[in-house]
Amino acid sequence: MPIKLPFRQRGRDLPADLWTKCPDCGEMLYNKQLEKNLRVCPKCSHHFRLRVDARLAQLLDEGTFEERDAGLESLDPLGFVDQKPYPERLAAARASTGIRDAAIWGLGAIGGHRVAICVMDFAFMGGSMGSVVGEKVTRAAEVARADRLPLIVVSSSGGARMQEGTLALMQLAKTCAALGRLADAGVPYVSVLADPTTGGVFASFAALGDVNLAEPKALIGFAGARVSAGTIAETLPEGFQTAEFVFEHGFVDRIVPRAELRDALIELLLFLGPRPTPRPTFAENGTGNGILSRPLAALLDPLAGQEARRG
Repeated sequence: MPIKLPFRQRGRDLPADLWTKCPDCGEMLYNKQLEKNLRVCPKCSHHFRLRVDARLAQLLDEGTFEERDAGLESLDPLGFVDQKPYPERLAAARASTGIRDAAIWGLGAIGGHRVAICVMDFAFMGGSMGSVVGEKVTRAAEVARADRLPLIVVSSSGGARMQEGTLALMQLAKTCAALGRLADAGVPYVSVLADPTTGGVFASFAALGDVNLAEPKALIGFAGARVSAGTIAETLPEGFQTAEFVFEHGFVDRIVPRAELRDALIELLLFLGPRPTPRPTFAENGTGNGILSRPLAALLDPLAGQEARRG
């Protein structure tokens, strides 16, 4: 007769989410320790993807975040259906992630510096950019320009959201236009590229930072490796879409480990700053005849000085 052992088999009743296996080194990581380490493997430094709430908590001064436009939600203008209707996909993503769409933006402080910040979350439909994500990035840029606050965007996305078709593709132009106005106003923009940053997000606002930072080993590129190789009919080097490769080729300004990202942003915010708004000249404010306005304008803005000399 079989002998019944007085104890249970180990591991049968353990929670399924207690441990995580590192995909790079194979180490079994205790989840609580992994969270304390900002979801970075302590053995090989693999950077797991980070949820938006954890990212905001890591970067911003405690208690300073003020979310804006939290109620924005995507509609279903195309009546899109694949394996399930688009509204059902949105509802499932909201239920599983606890957020309304793939980006959150608002105002906060980093090391005492007020900033406008927008963070993407890959957990929400692969961080895909639909009309809501594009609108939030645009509004963040517009408020940063109006209030003359540095803008920080943390990207993590598989690209434009196919369920919204052309409306999703329009966000590329809309976000780029907003960032163009931000640049014209002389307000700095820092782009942080997390894993992955691909597709339409890579082809628009993620690539346009005054300074582009990337996390180690992040996947960065437009199309997939096979599509890229097939398009140009060439064999591409291994790892050509990693942060390290694009850094070596000048696209990324710096690769920053996650634990050092906040300090790196503080350092940049100390160095960068909005360009001073030119003061009105004597001729413009009606208190003089304009004789002294030319050298003053040239001092404040070289382009204004050129216009004055041409005048």
